[in-house]
Amino acid sequence: MSAVDVIGVPLDLGAARRGVDMGPSALRIAGLGDRIAGLGYTVTDRGNLIAPIRETIQPGEAGKKYIGAIAGVCRRLFETADASHAAGTVPLVLGGDHSVSAGSVAATAAAARRQGHRLGLLWIDAHGDMNTPDTSPSGNVHGMPLAALLGPEPSELSNIGGVTPAIDAARTVLIGVRNLDPAERQRVVASGVHVFTMKDVDRLGMATVAERALELTGRDADGLHVSFDLDVCDPGIAPGVGTAVKGGLSYREAHLVMETVADSGRLRGIDLVELNPTLDHRNATAELGVELVLSALGLRIL
Repeated sequence: MSAVDVIGVPLDLGAARRGVDMGPSALRIAGLGDRIAGLGYTVTDRGNLIAPIRETIQPGEAGKKYIGAIAGVCRRLFETADASHAAGTVPLVLGGDHSVSAGSVAATAAAARRQGHRLGLLWIDAHGDMNTPDTSPSGNVHGMPLAALLGPEPSELSNIGGVTPAIDAARTVLIGVRNLDPAERQRVVASGVHVFTMKDVDRLGMATVAERALELTGRDADGLHVSFDLDVCDPGIAPGVGTAVKGGLSYREAHLVMETVADSGRLRGIDLVELNPTLDHRNATAELGVELVLSALGLRIL
């Protein structure tokens, strides 16, 4: 594909810490659009979707705070990203917290089904994001989007696009995981998804992990969606994230997995989420995010 649609989603209702709603602006300030265009892509910035702020609404159920408002934003994102797919472009979704991926991944999956294809999902994150309202200790929905995509809970997110589950666990791979809640750990193991923890990255090396991950997501699949949470990177290179966890990917490890995605030629959609400019240093994390997107879209050293 030679065209990219940039879609900002300034949503922070899924997180406890405020600030990720400013992520799309920080990425644009870091030159995202112009730098993608420099690779030869036609870039269309679709602006930001409207997302409510928490001062104007009530959190609702303690187990899934703000779920109604979050689902509304994700449905609008589904429609926007689905239109991008229909036009033959790659939707690049700028979060916001990771709950937005319930809409963006569902849209890529829907587009794949229309074309008679199957979709692989690469979820690059320090966290599993597989809590449900029954298992989440916080009720923060940014810890639930992958659970929703695999179905059936939270139902407000799992029904987006009208097909549950939206994705197949056998073609879903997590990379960089190092922080799971106790009940969530059991769900991850039982789900059938493939997981490469940071221990696996340390033992095997990122080259092996990335190659195996692309093989697993590519089983009978023509397309690939990449959902990249910047907290997968070590806080030393990515301080401005919603939920930092020590011991993450290095600069080169993060780039290598995205370069491997580009080499596959299967990329159909990409999310870049959980950038918190209030915690960043001179927009360094935003600049890293832009660089990683460029690697996924084919920027080469030679």
